[in-house]
Amino acid sequence: MKALTWHGKGDIRCETVPDPAIEHGRDAIIRVSSCAICGSDLHLFDGVMPSMHHGDVLGHEAMGEVVEVGRDNQALSVGDRVVVPFTISCGECFFCRRGFFSGCERSNPNAADAKKLWGQSPAGLFGYSHLLGGYAGGQAEYLRVPYADVGPIRVPDGMPDEQALFLSDIFPTGYMAAEFCDIQPDDTIAVWGCGPVGQMAIRSAFLLGAGRVIAIDTVPERLAMAQAAGALTLDFMDEDIYDRVQELTRGRGADACIDAVGTEPETRSGLDAVIDRVKVAAFMGTDRPHVLRQAIQCCRNFGTVSIVGVYGGLLDKIPMGSAINRGLTFRMAQTPVQRYLPRLMELITSGRFDPSFVVTHQAGLDAGPDLYATFRDKADGCVKVMLRP
Repeated sequence: MKALTWHGKGDIRCETVPDPAIEHGRDAIIRVSSCAICGSDLHLFDGVMPSMHHGDVLGHEAMGEVVEVGRDNQALSVGDRVVVPFTISCGECFFCRRGFFSGCERSNPNAADAKKLWGQSPAGLFGYSHLLGGYAGGQAEYLRVPYADVGPIRVPDGMPDEQALFLSDIFPTGYMAAEFCDIQPDDTIAVWGCGPVGQMAIRSAFLLGAGRVIAIDTVPERLAMAQAAGALTLDFMDEDIYDRVQELTRGRGADACIDAVGTEPETRSGLDAVIDRVKVAAFMGTDRPHVLRQAIQCCRNFGTVSIVGVYGGLLDKIPMGSAINRGLTFRMAQTPVQRYLPRLMELITSGRFDPSFVVTHQAGLDAGPDLYATFRDKADGCVKVMLRP
């Protein structure tokens, strides 16, 4: 089959790899009809995430048709059209039983390596390094889905791929980011990063009752998309974000702040961001938490900082004194997608939410390597890439 594979920093290739096969009785094989490039895939493209191997198949946002089912899988049938969560979860362990599917204790075969870095291991993920299981990803013509009787959800007849695909990751992640804020009527929510997850968080915040959303970015197309959703937009290259948030909230700060950027902010966004970049380049640091620092400072007393941007290692110079003395609450997670799928599917089928708005570029797998660069460089108005194998 054809697939997008990793061969080092900045080196993504579309090449032929072996077809997947059933390896366990609960597996399923799907013929991928649509997949996407995620912002977190760019951390792989940029060489930020460790434990990638040459030839690894990328991608964790995928959907398609079931073409083969393991003997123990009673949940799916050949011909089912499904969307696949990026979190691989057994459905039976301590965390899965409590709805914390992204903390699954069984799905990461390399859990011992993850524990060395993080203390405990999260669930395995599709196409996202050997630290998280070494699973082949979904930017391919076919995908093996482990524990396929737990993860995939059937897509209703007539629902286009553009609406269903983002149930795999960015819609649940953006919704979770907003849900973490415990939004009360008329709350002001500030969102850093108007990429795909940020866009979903903006719309989810309004859906959950926010009175105002402040969207922070510098890319014109992203800011325009956020403004179309009703957000008040700030360009961090033109304005001092702390001062503007204080002005807009009468000096109190935002009720909750969402970090939808993570470890690779725009280096020009502040002096601390420049220092972070130098330290990472000199192997004196692992992450660049400029946005998190700013979100903490901009949050009101006893407010919430919701973190869904990806960080991988150790964060430097976090203003914990500010957070502790002002009573901030931190909420963060890799999204337990399965927990959210039923309610988010209902939002789509009822017409209350249409995630397809975020797609700006569509192409076949052959165009994937070039579109990785386009997406990373925010060129050609690119906000979200959808691929059709």
